[in-house]
Amino acid sequence: MTSHPLRTSVIGSYPFPGWLEFASSNLDQFGSEDIKEMQDDAARVAIGDQLDAGLDVITDGEQTRFDFNLSFYGFIEGIALEAASPRRFGPPAHDQRGKHAIVGELAAPRGLGAVEEFERLHRLAPAGTHLKVSVPGPYTLAGRLAPNDRYADRYAVTEALLPLVRKEIEDLLQAGAQEICVDEPSMSCYGYREDPRRFVDIFNRTVEPARGRARICTHLCFGNFKGHPVGWRKYAPLFPAFLDLHADEVHVEMANREYAELDVIGPMSQRYDVAVGIVDVKSYHVETVAQIAEVVRACLKFAPAERLVFAPDCGLSQTARWAAKKKLVNMVRGVRSVRESLGVA
Repeated sequence: MTSHPLRTSVIGSYPFPGWLEFASSNLDQFGSEDIKEMQDDAARVAIGDQLDAGLDVITDGEQTRFDFNLSFYGFIEGIALEAASPRRFGPPAHDQRGKHAIVGELAAPRGLGAVEEFERLHRLAPAGTHLKVSVPGPYTLAGRLAPNDRYADRYAVTEALLPLVRKEIEDLLQAGAQEICVDEPSMSCYGYREDPRRFVDIFNRTVEPARGRARICTHLCFGNFKGHPVGWRKYAPLFPAFLDLHADEVHVEMANREYAELDVIGPMSQRYDVAVGIVDVKSYHVETVAQIAEVVRACLKFAPAERLVFAPDCGLSQTARWAAKKKLVNMVRGVRSVRESLGVA
């Protein structure tokens, strides 16, 4: 269950400050201590913006990652990190991102880096702040690795990565993480053409170490590469199978889809908390407080307040910071207005 009704949260990523983007392109000019200082400063920026907005749950903004999952490949042994892009010209889209070749047994003896991120967040955030850390699920992580003779298809790659993600979750628990989001957007992107029950089995085996020990979330969206989706944007193919996910909270992208399939949150809320995406990260329309409140009330027609969480549709890393800040402020104010009207503030 949620810590209180109508909680406000985020998915994970947050826009890089302009100086961080510049510095990231010129890392050869910085020393190791400069980089550590830069990482702390960037995390402080993301933490500060989220706290200023009044969110109930915050992250580190994934300020030390490249994209929400691409940095994890730097921790995995057995792959060639130079991914050849199949298309370099024309409009930016997912098909411009190549796949890493697998050159040996997949392993991550140093972990995947999420523990260090959580420890930084815990150190920098005010005491008592509700913190969330995210890791990509194995099926999503397998998407950028090319199958070979050893790993025949994406599912074989997924099975090889699954224990690596499980170990990262175990290490996060040991570090004190109390809310862990296992992001699996590839499952929602491709659920229409795959067996959703197989996805459920993969997810449940991945999060098994954390059951009953931490709040487990997952994020199911349809992709957001430079503001573009990649999958067929329908949740219907995932259900009823996905009602059996061993998760405490499941997030669904709704704002960008103009709240199509909003009724799906009804049966979902009977099995776990539902985080509804009510901020469109792909649009520069800043949702008003009144618009947010209207959507919250619409959600209450399908699910009880104690089962509802509200967040942006996806991570905010590809939304300009000025817009992200305004969107979060209005999201929190809109949700709070409904919370107060219900007397559950």
